[in-house]
Amino acid sequence: MQVNETLSEGLKRALKVTIPATELDSRLSQKLDELRARVRINGFRPGKVPVGHLKRIYGKAAMAEIVETMVSETSRQALTDRGERAAMQPKIELPEDEAEANRILDGEADLTFTLEYEVLPDFELKDYSGLKIERPVAEVSDAEVQERLEQIAEGNRSYEKAERAAEDGDRVTLSYVGKLDGEPFEGGTDENAQIVIGSNRFIPGFEEQLKGLKAGDEKTIEVTFPDEYPAAQLAGKAATFDVSVAEVAAPGELVLDDEFAKRLGIESFERLRELIKGQIESEYGGATRQKVKRQLLDKLDEMHDFALPGNLVEQEFDNIWRQVMHDVEHHGRSFEDEGTTEEASRADYRKIAERRVRLGLVLAKLGEKANVSVTDEELQRALYEQIRRYPGQEQQVLQYYKNQPEALQALRAPIFEEKVVDYLLELADVTDKTVSKEELLKEDEEDGLGHEHHHHHDHDHDHDHDHDHGHDHDHDR
Repeated sequence: MQVNETLSEGLKRALKVTIPATELDSRLSQKLDELRARVRINGFRPGKVPVGHLKRIYGKAAMAEIVETMVSETSRQALTDRGERAAMQPKIELPEDEAEANRILDGEADLTFTLEYEVLPDFELKDYSGLKIERPVAEVSDAEVQERLEQIAEGNRSYEKAERAAEDGDRVTLSYVGKLDGEPFEGGTDENAQIVIGSNRFIPGFEEQLKGLKAGDEKTIEVTFPDEYPAAQLAGKAATFDVSVAEVAAPGELVLDDEFAKRLGIESFERLRELIKGQIESEYGGATRQKVKRQLLDKLDEMHDFALPGNLVEQEFDNIWRQVMHDVEHHGRSFEDEGTTEEASRADYRKIAERRVRLGLVLAKLGEKANVSVTDEELQRALYEQIRRYPGQEQQVLQYYKNQPEALQALRAPIFEEKVVDYLLELADVTDKTVSKEELLKEDEEDGLGHEHHHHHDHDHDHDHDHDHGHDHDHDR
């Protein structure tokens, strides 16, 4: 094999690789010899088929297979010999001229092909020991535990049928048909819906207008969908709902006691309170971790500056942009609504893509230096978590991961990242700072800090849920 470098510009490389016809031919002879021992051809005793005869019948097909194998072998070898690591799969260009291709397959010409790729940048890790990190911690107050307990009790409250007009707190069972300009719209109809007046689960103004209605009453309610409503075709629109009341039920008393805990399958009210406190503490712990990790990654990002492989940045940007456009199309968001333009947005997200790739490379190098690895057991656990998310489709999901090595890599990457973060935090100078619950749970500005790592791209299984448009889905805004 002969290798000539035809381009070396920044991180870009191009190589011209030549495999002599003699090398291809000796491989072919070897392959035909192996074949000769195995094939059965009428008129010949087993293992006695002349090689010339085999070459006439199978020569071209066998040579095509050899060319494919050797192209991949020599590509890998060429990079290894040069001590280079490609940022992504190199682009291979084989001869396109049919006559030349035939001469190669007939063993009459050398095989020459080109390899184009970008190398992973070689950079120095800056000193990351003793980084100063402030760890925000919030205390779980008794009031918050109480509030959470009341929410649970509210969800399990009993109601008694009441022969009177509906008041605040009552549960109204009703059917409704929602209309825009007098025409029913998709998702705006429901039979036997149950609405608690004052729960604010419906469009603003809807529940208020149910007050004073009794079983058997009919009424047309007028409301306006919020401007930020997730379904674009309804956002900001005035609508009417023809409602028909089937039943009014008054709320039973809320008693938070052992009896209530037992109804939930927990031995005592005290134990329930402990469980709820533990649950909130773990939510706070998760938020603390995110904030600490964010600070750590920000510092690593500030410390390192080096040339990035353009194709990795491009791939990362495409992933992010696909998600942005998905939000624009499915949730009726527009760049103008967010006070920006598509062009400015693209520039911002490109910076995010660059940050992700840079941090991915830094974390990969850090992890390598610290001998961080992901065990098979950890990977199995992550795979099991994924499978659990799709009840009834377990086999298909398992098959998907078996057939897609890059999807499995996408599961490995976040585990690797968290382990590198743990390693860095052990070396960091961390001080605790008590903050309010609001400050701890406040969302950070979008910076594309999904999982940052080398060659990791989340495969978003986009399941778009159909929304019931009577509800105002907060989480979709």
